[in-house]
Amino acid sequence: MNVVFDLGAVLIGWEPVRLVHAHFADRLADETAAAQLARALFQHEDWLSFDAGLRSLDDVVSRSAQRLALPEQQLAELLVPLGERFEPIAQTEALLRELHAHRAQRPALRLFYLSNMPQPYAQALLRRLSFFECFDGGLFSGDVKRIKPDEEIYQLLAWQYQLEPERTLFIDDTAANVQMARVLGWRAIHCTAPAALAPQVWRHLAECA
Repeated sequence: MNVVFDLGAVLIGWEPVRLVHAHFADRLADETAAAQLARALFQHEDWLSFDAGLRSLDDVVSRSAQRLALPEQQLAELLVPLGERFEPIAQTEALLRELHAHRAQRPALRLFYLSNMPQPYAQALLRRLSFFECFDGGLFSGDVKRIKPDEEIYQLLAWQYQLEPERTLFIDDTAANVQMARVLGWRAIHCTAPAALAPQVWRHLAECA
């Protein structure tokens, strides 16, 4: 059985509204305004191109600051060091390490990641976070120039690691990404509450035993 983890909001904390609200508190009246700015910043083609490795960090800062009428230096102070600030979600990291330890009894269990992550942040995560030692491999969008839910990034992972769809469980916090995995024949969990994830994963593993 293969278990494929997304990273943001599954294995590492990712709360864009809180992040934007804290950093631009002087410019935002309330959380509604913060949510609007977070969508405009992180769901725009500029950011998605950065995720896909098609724009540099400097470019996305410059373009986003101009487009959103934000001070470029203030936006850079938010985005440039972001990879150094991501921290693991304790419950999911514990699950990952438990799965890794479980492989002594279940050698066929393999663990992977599949993440929309720009290259600068991906490099910081690989350097900083020890849980990557639990994985057998994985892909970052910035390295392969594809982002979820583009089916090609799933197929690249499956081809590189010889994943059988019916024996692959995918975990992601975004409904569209989960749906694409299911279209490709993978099992999938839409993770909306990391604290509730472990029983769902173990149930799928028991079904595939």
